[in-house]
Amino acid sequence: MRVCIVGCGAIGSLFGAHLARLPEVEVWAYDPDAAHVDAINRDGLRLTGLSDFVSPVRAYTDASQIPECEFGIVATKTLYTRRAIETTAGVFRDGAVCSVQNGVGNEEVIAEYVPRVILGTTFPAGHVTAPGVVNQDTGGKTWIGPFAPKPASMEEVKRLADAIDRSGMTCPAMPDARGALWTKLIFNSASNAMGALTRLPHGVACEQVWPVMLALAKEGIAVAEALEVELDGDPVALLEYGKKVAYLHKPSMLQDVLAHRATEVDALNGGIARIGREIGVPTPFNEAMATMIKGLEHSWTLKD
Repeated sequence: MRVCIVGCGAIGSLFGAHLARLPEVEVWAYDPDAAHVDAINRDGLRLTGLSDFVSPVRAYTDASQIPECEFGIVATKTLYTRRAIETTAGVFRDGAVCSVQNGVGNEEVIAEYVPRVILGTTFPAGHVTAPGVVNQDTGGKTWIGPFAPKPASMEEVKRLADAIDRSGMTCPAMPDARGALWTKLIFNSASNAMGALTRLPHGVACEQVWPVMLALAKEGIAVAEALEVELDGDPVALLEYGKKVAYLHKPSMLQDVLAHRATEVDALNGGIARIGREIGVPTPFNEAMATMIKGLEHSWTLKD
């Protein structure tokens, strides 16, 4: 099996490093960060924290040097989805490509460029600590399933899920993974947004601003119910569970804010708000969060 990781940052590195431990899986990676790519090729891709090992991964900043692959795993930030899949589309001329990104709308973009798409969502989290080195902060499951209207076959979904399972991660293959995606989306819309605005890690935010986190989650649940998406779990319970297992974890949007990077809010709170408007479900808290975080991003462009 030949797999290409598109975006070998924190999440992509978790999948790439784990899969590369399987002798029958050949892992390639595309990432525009030359220092990260050089370190991976020189020293291997190293995971620390919850995982602790080094794996051989072939990484490139030039996608034309990557051979055609049977599977792709897209793990870029949502704002780079189009650029990344447009750059790597030639790698997947006859491949099935899976998104494990945050938010909504990624699979629709990927489907414009590749023949078959797998919808996915993942709970493991981490952060890059140095070129070629990623700390795995938390574990958890990954759920994948065919994406309509341009689905990969269920056989392909099961084959990829089996490889991820055997690599040391947990990955159920599902006929319909939308419930898992929306459960994670709602969780993220509450945890990421409040972390970004308050600078608080997940567990501390749960203690300090819980009423707002709860309101954000309830709006997302209402939108999912209106779409007739059966959630895979209770997002509110997941937020509370996260307080125990990820008390000091800085959500990815908080990491972006601290680094003055553009966030994924358009695909998280903004995505829930957009869909809510389209189907007539009010989402004032998510609308407000999306607006305030975009305003925060704009503040970085102002001079003192």
